[in-house]
Formats: sequence, structure tokens, C-alpha cells
Amino acid sequence: MYYLLVILSVFAAACAQMLLKQGARKNYVGFWCQYLNPWVIGGYAIMACSLILNIFCMSHGVQAKEVSVIESMSYLFVPLLAFMLFKEKLGWRKIGAIGIIMVGIIIFFV
Repeated sequence: MYYLLVILSVFAAACAQMLLKQGARKNYVGFWCQYLNPWVIGGYAIMACSLILNIFCMSHGVQAKEVSVIESMSYLFVPLLAFMLFKEKLGWRKIGAIGIIMVGIIIFFV
């Protein structure tokens, strides 16, 4: 149960990165508008929720070394979300690298 919450936390952090990317794509006038717009605030809020969820899971028995390995799934979530939302390229080398990372996660937990 708590391991699924850690995976959800990693996915939430990846979504937060997408919000930050969207905020960075827009041009704002002035420092405060650039860094305090709804996209950036939303991204940081989701990132904070992800952090709290990680702490919650670790306080209920998930080890820090396991959380750090599960967080490697961000190398899967971020490129896929960037591909779907921003049409960023996902070449064969990236796909192969993601596959190797996923095999490493599986080996760690088996």
C-alpha cells in the first residue's frame, strides 16, 4: 500500500515538473510575475505534497533506500509526460535507457 503511495508521489512530482515547464514557456513581465504565476505556484504546491507523501510513507515503514530506487521511476514518467504534453522527442536511446532503469528497479525489489 505504502509503496503504491510512493509511486503516486513520484508521478505527482513528474506532473509538478510539467507545470513548472509550462510556466517557464510563457513570457512574463517582471521577476515576480515570472516566478509567482499560477503554473509555478501549482508546480511547487504539488511538489510539496509529493514530499509530504514521501515522508508519510517513510514514517510507515518504507525504507529510504527503497524510496530512492522508486524515485528512479521519474526517468519514466517525466519523458512520457513531456512527450505527450509538449511533443518532446523520445528517441530509441532514451527508450532503451528507460528500459534499463526499469529493469534495475525490478531487480532491486525481486
